[in-house]
Amino acid sequence: MNAAIPLPLAEPQPLARTCKQDADKLARQLRRQVGKAIADFGMIEDGDKLMVCLSGGKDSYAMLDVLLQLQKKAPIAFSITAVNLDQKQPGFPDHVLPDYLRSIGVDFHIIEQDTYSVVSRVIPAGKTMCSLCSRLRRGALYAHADRHGFSKIALGHHRDDIVNTFFLNLFFHAKSGGMPPKLLSDDGRHVVIRPLAYVRESDIEAYAEVKQFPIIPCNLCGSQENLQRAQVKKMLAQWERDTPGRIENISRALGNVCPSQLSDPNLFDFPSLGKRCDAALPDAHAWLAGDEMKID
Repeated sequence: MNAAIPLPLAEPQPLARTCKQDADKLARQLRRQVGKAIADFGMIEDGDKLMVCLSGGKDSYAMLDVLLQLQKKAPIAFSITAVNLDQKQPGFPDHVLPDYLRSIGVDFHIIEQDTYSVVSRVIPAGKTMCSLCSRLRRGALYAHADRHGFSKIALGHHRDDIVNTFFLNLFFHAKSGGMPPKLLSDDGRHVVIRPLAYVRESDIEAYAEVKQFPIIPCNLCGSQENLQRAQVKKMLAQWERDTPGRIENISRALGNVCPSQLSDPNLFDFPSLGKRCDAALPDAHAWLAGDEMKID
């Protein structure tokens, strides 16, 4: 009796094709969301010289990657330069970003500024470093943009960062404000854009895994467990588990503001609402300290 001939093993190609299809679908989704954000907020103009800030984290890698894809088919011409601020953190692998950027043929600048020592010296042990670190980092990036004539500064904040910042301001600073997709600096000299404003962090995580970006972990602020931002992020994650889609609704609400249904007199002219005559209205001092009025 002839021995049974074993059946051939299933070829792995269909699975590989499926993975590639999923990756391509995710890439298309990110391009669509970034393209929509660019169009909705007028982030990039013809002739722009774009400074793309690259930290070594998943968000900035994804931002650079998607912008490079869009640049190839964009209806306008603009340049991209990746810029990294080497803050001289101990153990920082300073070869990773240059090696990666050379491998993909992207123009890049590395700024060297020892902000780590400044923050470590000024901030007491156990206290959050984010505020001072952010100011020093922003100052270094703005100065570099000035020196090299960049017209836009692109940061890798995504949809979840924007929602997170809104609640940070709400809970800890008594302010209804957040992180706008496009921002003019206080001195009017720099335009900051956030092309990932519509992109979910979970999609960026999946994309970074597919692309195998050489992620550099942050051991300065990202490792601090007592951050207010970490508390808010944990809260939002629980909300999303309890009610999927809630963060997306909050994100949309930030772009659907009704000033007359809030309480900021600088944002909406409440005193003129329903006013019956042109006489000036009494101010708060008159209401609180004035004499009793005689009513016939």
